[in-house]
Amino acid sequence: MDDRFELVDPRIAREKARALFARVEAELRPLFPAEADIRHIGATAIPGCLTKGDLDIAVRVPVERFAQSDAVLAERFSRNAGSVRTESFSAFEDNACQPHLGVQLVAIGGSHDFFHTFAERLLSSPELLRQYNALKQEYDGADMDSYRAAKDAFIDRALGKR
Repeated sequence: MDDRFELVDPRIAREKARALFARVEAELRPLFPAEADIRHIGATAIPGCLTKGDLDIAVRVPVERFAQSDAVLAERFSRNAGSVRTESFSAFEDNACQPHLGVQLVAIGGSHDFFHTFAERLLSSPELLRQYNALKQEYDGADMDSYRAAKDAFIDRALGKR
């Protein structure tokens, strides 16, 4: 993956991400317990949100199913070496997919169980979405680490963590 944050046409990216999500969700659903919550999250899940064009999926499972679910995902995807891994969060990716696929496994109620909440806030607040898009435009072409730091701070503020 490129080291720069670059925006792409959001409509085309959203269509590609939705098609890939439908396929991946259909493949993953039978592998997880019924109470698992598999969601398309991230910019391509939000109409009107600017995006770099990747697909992010959150797989939310009860804490007692986390280790088993982690093993299931580890058989199908590479671990995201650039991400943290805890007893309630792990990240996976598939660089061969178009668009790029990221899968975040989270224990429901765990410290990283906020991806879906942020997506819901963006969907319900046009002003928050406008601010998020402004941040993305500001970092278009910037190095990915700088963008990620600014994005993380924005998400923390949006969720009342700061």
